[in-house]
Amino acid sequence: MDNKKVRDKIEELFEANYNYLHHETGQALSEFIKESAKQQVLAYWAKLNELAEKVTDTEVRLVLSDQTTPHGSKFSIEGVVDIVKEHDETWMYDIKTHDPEYIAENKELYESQLNVYAYIWQTLREQELDKTAIISTSLPHSLREALSGTDDERKRNELEKWQPVIPVEFKADRIDNTIKDFAKVVDCIEENKFVPAPLVKLKEQFQHSKKPFAVHTCRNCDARYSCPSYREYAQVRGKKLHSKFRDYFDDFGNDFDKNEWVEANLDDNKIENIVPKGE
Repeated sequence: MDNKKVRDKIEELFEANYNYLHHETGQALSEFIKESAKQQVLAYWAKLNELAEKVTDTEVRLVLSDQTTPHGSKFSIEGVVDIVKEHDETWMYDIKTHDPEYIAENKELYESQLNVYAYIWQTLREQELDKTAIISTSLPHSLREALSGTDDERKRNELEKWQPVIPVEFKADRIDNTIKDFAKVVDCIEENKFVPAPLVKLKEQFQHSKKPFAVHTCRNCDARYSCPSYREYAQVRGKKLHSKFRDYFDDFGNDFDKNEWVEANLDDNKIENIVPKGE
């Protein structure tokens, strides 16, 4: 395969996809962030192109239907995976945007989902399965820094160290408990029972990023303004109520996130598009 042609095609598709999303959503990216995103896609291909070429079934839809919750609600469990068959082995891959370090540190959070997918594949589809793994599309911080620089040797070294494929053991003996857990969640959703994580959880720091749960996770949740735990976390002692209110609702991330949003929208709304012609 001609890697240059593939790279050129990836860049072409990236631009087309960005333009489509920009048109549909009205959201823009600054040139720096857009270039970073493109480098992430290219790095993903450079690292996993051999695996991608081996995929025998892509976006395989797996469904476990006709399940019943303790309170009598009907539900189905559905997922999409990729399958690789090679050398008499069959691997199942689930793609996540989560950090590879986080996945590696919290494999138990992903085992349940993969257990169900493996159960569907083996039992309902009657297909052999040897291994399961998560593919992380998020780049480690050190690799992102290397890609933004000009040191080619550092780029190669960081790309070599990056391990986006994280094997996760599937355990057939846990299937029943996993399905029961899903059923309980469905009942909670149907009955509008939503319990936020306690404040102590929001303050917990992730080992790899040193960020608290409230920053790593809650800041990406649109419902955080209605969450009592997040309200308590966001309160600033020693300030008047008005100041607390503004700090709370103006929490759009760190300074880099805010500057990125402003720059992207300034780039997208050029002066010539604002000032009427002839003035």
